[in-house]
Amino acid sequence: MKLALFGATGRVGGELLKWALADGHHVKALVRSEKLATHPNLEIIVGDVRNPEDIEKTIAGTAAVFSAIGTDRTTTLSDATPSMIKAMDNHQIKRIITIGTAGILNSRLSPGLLRYEGGDSRRKMTFAAEEHEAVYHLLEKTDLHWTIVCPTYLPDGEVRGNYRTEKDLLPEEGKEITVGDTAEFAYHQLDSEEFSQSRVGLAY
Repeated sequence: MKLALFGATGRVGGELLKWALADGHHVKALVRSEKLATHPNLEIIVGDVRNPEDIEKTIAGTAAVFSAIGTDRTTTLSDATPSMIKAMDNHQIKRIITIGTAGILNSRLSPGLLRYEGGDSRRKMTFAAEEHEAVYHLLEKTDLHWTIVCPTYLPDGEVRGNYRTEKDLLPEEGKEITVGDTAEFAYHQLDSEEFSQSRVGLAY
């Protein structure tokens, strides 16, 4: 299968790339500079994720899209997502799996609010959550088969397994989840519709 990957040089995106290539998939990755190691099944596209033409070039000819774009205190994520949706529509691609944040899951403390609004999260800075919320609402309005993987505190680390998942909520008392397990779970959503058109909380 040919996959489009955005955010391939980031922590989770880099692990997603390893999973996809190890499984024999062909990957088209949009990056700002050629930092990635070459691989026979990897097509590196150097460009800007905020440029609709670069996004179109990356998505054309693929069967599914992974987005692990970070927020980096910029609006890159919310700027890029409408172009991704448009390119997917142009090429009749339905499946997109994105990496979000636990802040946009439903609040257990304040029904009707998200975690970052309802006091569930201890983080004082809300910019990243607001960016991911914007993406959530953009995807919600589409008929795409989208899944937003929402990890809580995300330390570096290998695959441990034995993590918990919950649709639209963070598993109770969930404190952390490694980068390795986040990527492993997100990657395997490619063959699953269990969390299609929903957010999914991820934690140990």
